[in-house]
Amino acid sequence: MKITWLGHSAFRIDLPGAAVLIDPFLTGNPKFTGSLDSVSQGVTHIVLTHGHDDHIGDTLAIAQKTGAQIVGNFEVCMFLHDQGAENINPGNTGGKIPCGAFDVALTPALHSSSTTRDGQSIDLGSPNGVVILPKQGPRLYHFGDTAIFSDMALIQELYQPQIGLVPVGDRFTMDGAAAALATKRYFTFSDVIPMHYGTFPIIDPTPAAFVAAMQGAATKVRVLGIGEAASF
Repeated sequence: MKITWLGHSAFRIDLPGAAVLIDPFLTGNPKFTGSLDSVSQGVTHIVLTHGHDDHIGDTLAIAQKTGAQIVGNFEVCMFLHDQGAENINPGNTGGKIPCGAFDVALTPALHSSSTTRDGQSIDLGSPNGVVILPKQGPRLYHFGDTAIFSDMALIQELYQPQIGLVPVGDRFTMDGAAAALATKRYFTFSDVIPMHYGTFPIIDPTPAAFVAAMQGAATKVRVLGIGEAASF
Protein backbone atom coordinates (compact mmCIF):
# COMPACT_ATOMS: atom_id res chain seq x y z
CA MET A 1 0.00 0.00 0.00
CA LYS A 2 1.20 3.49 -0.88
CA ILE A 3 -0.31 6.51 0.88
CA THR A 4 0.19 9.99 -0.60
CA TRP A 5 -0.86 13.08 1.34
CA LEU A 6 -2.38 15.74 -0.92
CA GLY A 7 -2.86 18.37 1.79
CA HIS A 8 -5.65 19.00 4.30
CA SER A 9 -7.54 15.67 4.68
CA ALA A 10 -6.98 14.52 1.09
CA PHE A 11 -5.06 11.33 0.36
CA ARG A 12 -4.44 8.97 -2.50
CA ILE A 13 -4.27 5.32 -1.46
CA ASP A 14 -2.79 2.88 -3.97
CA LEU A 15 -3.44 -0.74 -3.07
CA PRO A 16 -3.60 -4.00 -5.00
CA GLY A 17 -6.46 -3.75 -7.48
CA ALA A 18 -7.58 -0.18 -6.70
CA ALA A 19 -6.52 3.47 -6.49
CA VAL A 20 -8.54 5.48 -3.98
CA LEU A 21 -8.88 9.20 -3.32
CA ILE A 22 -10.16 10.23 0.12
CA ASP A 23 -11.72 13.71 0.53
CA PRO A 24 -10.10 15.21 -2.60
CA PHE A 25 -10.16 18.94 -1.77
CA LEU A 26 -7.54 20.07 -4.29
CA THR A 27 -8.86 23.01 -6.35
CA GLY A 28 -9.16 25.87 -3.88
CA ASN A 29 -6.72 24.26 -1.46
CA PRO A 30 -4.03 26.93 -1.09
CA LYS A 31 -1.36 24.36 -0.17
CA PHE A 32 -1.95 21.89 -2.99
CA THR A 33 0.47 22.55 -5.85
CA GLY A 34 0.18 19.33 -7.85
CA SER A 35 -1.78 18.54 -10.98
CA LEU A 36 -5.38 17.39 -10.67
CA ASP A 37 -4.89 15.20 -13.73
CA SER A 38 -1.84 13.42 -12.33
CA VAL A 39 -3.40 12.91 -8.91
CA SER A 40 -6.57 11.41 -10.39
CA GLN A 41 -4.88 9.26 -13.04
CA GLY A 42 -6.05 5.67 -12.73
CA VAL A 43 -8.34 6.40 -9.77
CA THR A 44 -11.03 3.77 -9.29
CA HIS A 45 -12.82 5.08 -6.17
CA ILE A 46 -13.41 8.33 -4.28
CA VAL A 47 -14.24 7.85 -0.60
CA LEU A 48 -15.85 10.74 1.28
CA THR A 49 -16.07 11.24 5.02
CA HIS A 50 -18.72 14.00 5.00
CA GLY A 51 -20.32 16.79 3.02
CA HIS A 52 -18.29 19.91 3.80
CA ASP A 53 -16.84 21.60 0.76
CA ASP A 54 -13.25 21.16 1.96
CA HIS A 55 -13.81 17.38 1.82
CA ILE A 56 -16.08 16.84 -1.19
CA GLY A 57 -13.76 19.15 -3.10
CA ASP A 58 -13.17 17.99 -6.68
CA THR A 59 -15.10 14.73 -6.32
CA LEU A 60 -17.69 15.43 -9.01
CA ALA A 61 -15.18 16.61 -11.63
CA ILE A 62 -12.85 13.67 -10.99
CA ALA A 63 -15.68 11.13 -11.02
CA GLN A 64 -17.09 12.47 -14.28
CA LYS A 65 -13.67 12.46 -15.93
CA THR A 66 -12.42 9.08 -14.71
CA GLY A 67 -15.59 7.09 -14.01
CA ALA A 68 -14.37 6.53 -10.44
CA GLN A 69 -17.01 5.24 -8.05
CA ILE A 70 -18.06 7.61 -5.24
CA VAL A 71 -18.33 5.92 -1.84
CA GLY A 72 -19.88 7.64 1.16
CA ASN A 73 -23.02 8.10 3.18
CA PHE A 74 -26.40 8.03 1.46
CA GLU A 75 -27.04 11.80 1.58
CA VAL A 76 -23.65 12.78 0.17
CA CYS A 77 -23.89 10.19 -2.61
CA MET A 78 -27.41 11.25 -3.60
CA PHE A 79 -26.42 14.94 -3.50
CA LEU A 80 -23.62 14.25 -5.97
CA HIS A 81 -25.83 11.94 -8.05
CA ASP A 82 -28.31 14.82 -8.47
CA GLN A 83 -25.43 16.90 -9.85
CA GLY A 84 -24.51 14.30 -12.46
CA ALA A 85 -22.43 11.63 -10.72
CA GLU A 86 -23.55 8.31 -12.15
CA ASN A 87 -21.36 5.81 -10.30
CA ILE A 88 -22.22 5.97 -6.60
CA ASN A 89 -21.94 3.35 -3.85
CA PRO A 90 -23.75 4.64 -0.73
CA GLY A 91 -23.84 3.24 2.78
CA ASN A 92 -24.31 4.43 6.33
CA THR A 93 -22.72 4.35 9.74
CA GLY A 94 -21.91 0.87 11.01
CA GLY A 95 -22.17 -1.00 7.71
CA LYS A 96 -19.56 -2.21 5.25
CA ILE A 97 -19.61 -1.13 1.60
CA PRO A 98 -18.06 -3.63 -0.84
CA CYS A 99 -15.72 -2.00 -3.38
CA GLY A 100 -14.09 -4.95 -5.11
CA ALA A 101 -10.47 -5.00 -3.92
CA PHE A 102 -11.47 -3.53 -0.56
CA ASP A 103 -14.42 -2.77 1.69
CA VAL A 104 -15.23 0.54 3.37
CA ALA A 105 -16.68 0.75 6.87
CA LEU A 106 -18.29 4.06 7.85
CA THR A 107 -17.66 4.91 11.50
CA PRO A 108 -19.09 7.65 13.73
CA ALA A 109 -17.45 11.07 13.93
CA LEU A 110 -18.29 14.06 16.14
CA HIS A 111 -18.64 16.88 13.64
CA SER A 112 -21.24 18.22 11.17
CA SER A 113 -21.94 17.65 7.47
CA SER A 114 -23.51 20.20 5.13
CA THR A 115 -22.98 22.52 2.22
CA THR A 116 -24.55 25.78 1.03
CA ARG A 117 -26.28 26.39 -2.30
CA ASP A 118 -27.93 29.69 -3.27
CA GLY A 119 -27.62 30.90 0.29
CA GLN A 120 -29.41 27.85 1.70
CA SER A 121 -27.78 25.30 3.98
CA ILE A 122 -28.17 21.70 2.80
CA ASP A 123 -27.82 18.93 5.36
CA LEU A 124 -25.73 16.03 4.05
CA GLY A 125 -26.29 13.39 6.67
CA SER A 126 -24.05 12.26 9.50
CA PRO A 127 -20.30 12.86 9.39
CA ASN A 128 -18.14 9.76 9.32
CA GLY A 129 -14.71 8.35 9.63
CA VAL A 130 -13.81 5.63 7.15
CA VAL A 131 -11.96 2.37 7.57
CA ILE A 132 -10.40 1.00 4.38
CA LEU A 133 -10.34 -2.82 4.57
CA PRO A 134 -8.29 -4.15 1.65
CA LYS A 135 -8.27 -7.77 0.59
CA GLN A 136 -4.47 -7.47 0.67
CA GLY A 137 -2.46 -5.10 2.83
CA PRO A 138 -2.91 -3.14 6.06
CA ARG A 139 -6.21 -1.73 7.30
CA LEU A 140 -6.41 2.05 7.40
CA TYR A 141 -8.60 4.38 9.49
CA HIS A 142 -9.17 7.93 8.23
CA PHE A 143 -10.76 9.70 11.19
CA GLY A 144 -12.54 12.31 9.05
CA ASP A 145 -13.18 15.52 10.98
CA THR A 146 -13.90 14.67 14.59
CA ALA A 147 -13.43 15.35 18.26
CA ILE A 148 -12.15 12.61 20.53
CA PHE A 149 -14.83 10.20 21.78
CA SER A 150 -14.64 7.07 23.89
CA ASP A 151 -16.34 4.81 21.32
CA MET A 152 -13.17 5.02 19.29
CA ALA A 153 -12.32 1.96 21.37
CA LEU A 154 -15.05 0.06 19.51
CA ILE A 155 -13.57 1.09 16.15
CA GLN A 156 -10.31 -0.48 17.28
CA GLU A 157 -12.07 -3.61 18.52
CA LEU A 158 -14.19 -4.07 15.41
CA TYR A 159 -11.69 -3.27 12.67
CA GLN A 160 -8.18 -3.29 14.22
CA PRO A 161 -6.76 -0.68 11.84
CA GLN A 162 -2.99 -0.63 11.53
CA ILE A 163 -2.56 2.86 10.04
CA GLY A 164 -4.26 6.03 11.27
CA LEU A 165 -4.85 9.32 9.41
CA VAL A 166 -5.54 11.73 12.26
CA PRO A 167 -6.80 15.36 12.22
CA VAL A 168 -4.69 17.57 14.51
CA GLY A 169 -5.48 21.15 13.48
CA ASP A 170 -7.80 22.25 16.36
CA ARG A 171 -10.90 24.51 16.16
CA PHE A 172 -12.86 22.23 13.80
CA THR A 173 -11.27 18.93 14.89
CA MET A 174 -9.11 17.57 17.68
CA ASP A 175 -6.03 19.54 18.60
CA GLY A 176 -2.64 17.84 18.75
CA ALA A 177 -2.91 16.82 22.40
CA ALA A 178 -6.40 15.32 22.01
CA ALA A 179 -5.41 13.56 18.80
CA ALA A 180 -2.40 12.03 20.56
CA LEU A 181 -4.59 10.94 23.48
CA ALA A 182 -7.05 9.29 21.09
CA THR A 183 -4.22 7.55 19.24
CA LYS A 184 -2.52 6.23 22.37
CA ARG A 185 -5.59 5.35 24.43
CA TYR A 186 -7.85 3.74 21.85
CA PHE A 187 -5.68 2.36 19.05
CA THR A 188 -2.73 0.07 18.40
CA PHE A 189 -1.61 1.67 15.13
CA SER A 190 1.81 0.76 13.80
CA ASP A 191 1.93 4.13 12.00
CA VAL A 192 -0.01 7.36 12.16
CA ILE A 193 -0.05 10.32 9.74
CA PRO A 194 -1.29 13.75 10.97
CA MET A 195 -3.61 15.75 8.70
CA HIS A 196 -6.05 18.70 8.64
CA TYR A 197 -3.49 21.34 9.59
CA GLY A 198 -1.73 24.21 7.85
CA THR A 199 -4.34 24.72 5.12
CA PHE A 200 -5.82 27.98 6.42
CA PRO A 201 -4.58 30.50 9.02
CA ILE A 202 -7.50 29.67 11.31
CA ILE A 203 -6.18 26.16 12.11
CA ASP A 204 -2.82 25.09 13.51
CA PRO A 205 -0.01 25.62 11.00
CA THR A 206 1.98 22.51 11.89
CA PRO A 207 1.51 19.12 13.61
CA ALA A 208 4.15 20.02 16.21
CA ALA A 209 1.81 19.69 19.21
CA PHE A 210 0.73 16.23 18.05
CA VAL A 211 4.30 15.10 17.42
CA ALA A 212 5.37 16.33 20.85
CA ALA A 213 2.46 14.59 22.59
CA MET A 214 3.30 11.33 20.80
CA GLN A 215 6.87 11.23 22.16
CA GLY A 216 7.60 7.83 23.68
CA ALA A 217 4.61 6.10 22.08
CA ALA A 218 5.06 2.79 20.30
CA THR A 219 3.22 4.13 17.25
CA LYS A 220 5.46 5.66 14.58
CA VAL A 221 4.49 9.21 13.57
CA ARG A 222 5.02 9.96 9.90
CA VAL A 223 4.77 13.63 9.00
CA LEU A 224 4.41 13.82 5.22
CA GLY A 225 4.97 16.81 3.00
CA ILE A 226 2.22 17.63 0.55
CA GLY A 227 2.61 15.26 -2.38
CA GLU A 228 4.88 12.97 -0.39
CA ALA A 229 4.16 9.23 -0.23
CA ALA A 230 4.82 6.50 2.30
CA SER A 231 4.73 2.78 1.58
CA PHE A 232 3.43 0.12 3.96
